[in-house]
Formats: sequence, structure tokens, C-alpha cells
Amino acid sequence: MALQLEQVTKKFGGFTAVDRLSLTVEEGTMYGFLGANGAGKTTTFRMILGLLTATEGSIAWNGQKISYATSPQIGYLPEERGLYPKMKVHEQLVFLGQLRGMNKSDAKVAALKWLERFEVPHYTNKKVEELSKGNQQKIQVIAALMHDPKLLILDEPFSGLDPVNVEMLKKAIIDFRNSGATILFSSHRMDHVEELCEQLSIIHHGQQLVSGKLRDVKRSFGKQNVRLHADFSLSDLDSIKGVETAHHSLDGAVFQVDDDEVANQLLQAALQKGPIRHFEIEEPSLQDIFIAKVGEENA
Repeated sequence: MALQLEQVTKKFGGFTAVDRLSLTVEEGTMYGFLGANGAGKTTTFRMILGLLTATEGSIAWNGQKISYATSPQIGYLPEERGLYPKMKVHEQLVFLGQLRGMNKSDAKVAALKWLERFEVPHYTNKKVEELSKGNQQKIQVIAALMHDPKLLILDEPFSGLDPVNVEMLKKAIIDFRNSGATILFSSHRMDHVEELCEQLSIIHHGQQLVSGKLRDVKRSFGKQNVRLHADFSLSDLDSIKGVETAHHSLDGAVFQVDDDEVANQLLQAALQKGPIRHFEIEEPSLQDIFIAKVGEENA
């Protein structure tokens, strides 16, 4: 067991930001941390890193507290970016690498390697303030990865990146996981968590609403989606008993249903209206589960 939080609570005066949170991130796995703004994700990360002290509970990385001594093993990408705007890119990465325990020559080589990998070697001698927000984000990511950490904590790693750069970063994160690193990351993007994570937690107002393996979370939700495509309106199927929600588009609809029996009733009712071009029963998406648990206004 690599990273373990037990009954962790953080209070700021009378406000409880994190409330009795427990989770275990196994070594070499990727763990998704989901929640709306203000759910307590960043506060939790800061407690893991020792930047904030928990009011109650315990946090251990391989049985020990994270401290300055463990710093070379940890990579952290904060949500609020922390680069020096006037410093040149390569100079800055070397400096940040040294703070993580690298010697200067190794840091120089690693920085150049990562600038190449992220397709920005031409920014080596530019000042950070001259870069676009997306490219500043890349430099911040490199700073979190270049010392080859064993525990990676990424707070909204994909924000500010276009789809091409999101794929580049995803690949780098997967490579880290495959080399045995433990990764904990927060995201607003359910699809990224669904694609990358074996385990996850959904937290809301500091409380853990859902946690576990992705497949178990989906199974225990107890609902599924039925996707129907037809050349006619399916809106009158919304009233079938057992249909929880319905989302209609130009060429069909997606119905959230309780079980296979309701799915079959939907298909029979649609066939009575005319030919169906597509029928599929899908497992619920994380988006469905998040909306049901947290409420539509926070999704």
C-alpha cells in the first residue's frame, strides 16, 4: 500500500473543508479524485504533501509522513501555477530539478529531454512570461515529472491544454504509471478519469460520496443507458416506467433505465413506431454517476 489516508479531517475555524476522508492508493496505480469546485480536492493534496496539517486523521506514504526528506520521490503539479515569469525556461527547470534533489548536470539533461518530448525545445531560452498559457502549463508539468518521482500528485493537469497536448500529457502519465509510479490526480473531466484510472473517489463538500474500483463503482450504481437511433421522434418513450432520464438528439435518444427489462420495453415500444437503426445497452458513464450523486448544478 503506497499512499494511505485514514479519517482525515481539515477544519478552518468553523468550516470543515475535508470531512473524515479515507482512501488507499496502491503502488503503481492511477487514482482519480473527482469533485466540483470547493469540494476539498486541493486541500487534500496539500495535506498529503505536508503543506497543510490535518486537523484529525493520518496520512502515510509507504508508512511514513511526507516531508522535505521525501521530496525527491514526489512530483506535484499545483492547480495554481507557480513559475517565475522573468526566468528563462531551461534555467528554471534546472533550478526546480535541483530543489527536488537532482544534481545540476542531470537536471540540465532531463530538462532538455522533456522539452523535446513535449515539442517545445525552441522555448529553452525564452522567459516564461513570453509563453502562451498552454505552453506555460507544459513547463509546469515538466517540472513535476523531470526528477522521475515515485508519487505523482496532479491537480487539474489537463486544464489549459488543447486536445493534441492533452494526448501528449496522457501518454507521459501512462508511461510513469507503467514504470511503477503511483499517481493521484484531480479533474473536472470525467472522461479523462474514466479512461485513465483504475480507482476513484467522488467528494462533495469535503465528504466522500463514492470510492472504489471504477468497474465496481459502475456496477453498484444499478442503472444503465439505452442508446436508440431512429428516423422519428422517441420522446413519447420517456413515460415508460423505469426510465429515469432521457436525452434526445436529432437522430435518437439516450435513456437511463433501471434494468434490462426496461431496456427491452423501450426497444419493443420503439419498434412499434418504425424501423430502429441502432440499439445498444451501455454501462453508466462517470458523468451519469457524478450528476446523480452530486447534483446537476455542480456537474
